[in-house]
Amino acid sequence: MILSPIAPDDIDTVLARYRATLPETGTVRAVFERIAASLAAPGPDEAIRHRDAVALTNRFGMAPLDEPPERGFSWDGARVRTVTEPAVLIHEVAHYQLASPARRQLPDFGLGAGPETGCVAEADRSRVLGDAAREIEEQMASLLGVLWEVELGHPGIEAFQEQNWLEGAGRAGTARFFAETLARLINWQVVDAAGRPLETVRIRPDA
Repeated sequence: MILSPIAPDDIDTVLARYRATLPETGTVRAVFERIAASLAAPGPDEAIRHRDAVALTNRFGMAPLDEPPERGFSWDGARVRTVTEPAVLIHEVAHYQLASPARRQLPDFGLGAGPETGCVAEADRSRVLGDAAREIEEQMASLLGVLWEVELGHPGIEAFQEQNWLEGAGRAGTARFFAETLARLINWQVVDAAGRPLETVRIRPDA
């Protein structure tokens, strides 16, 4: 849910405010500019974007299932349900990359029920991650999903806005949060030093 919707005519102004708080050079600035540039890119239509997202799940061996998540789980521990928006499906790929090996075998990655999961009670019973760790992983999955969208030629700026990365644009803390989350993704080796997503998954267990 967007906390503060941005009118189309205002988006360039908001991006300029955000840009003004970032370093003029370096990885953080370069990654932001790639995301911002997706605003102007026409991008493929919805059907092609969905096909790209399904193909990405295949690249990670997520065994895509042509059903809506409401029939069970978004991720059931073995398969991902793909009848959903492309950005949502790419977000599931990001969660797959970031989950510990043990949690990749749990419904909704042991985080509790996702917003589209039908078996809410069962997914919540399978939750093993505490609130603080869950929040950090959600933040990382959000940004990683955006980076995958941009890498695929999709308008990742839409998810960047919808998931409130532009909330508080112009504040130093907002830029710092973006930089810190990107640094975590690089440290976890799911994006490279230039901030581009990698086809890697987490191998270390949860603390």
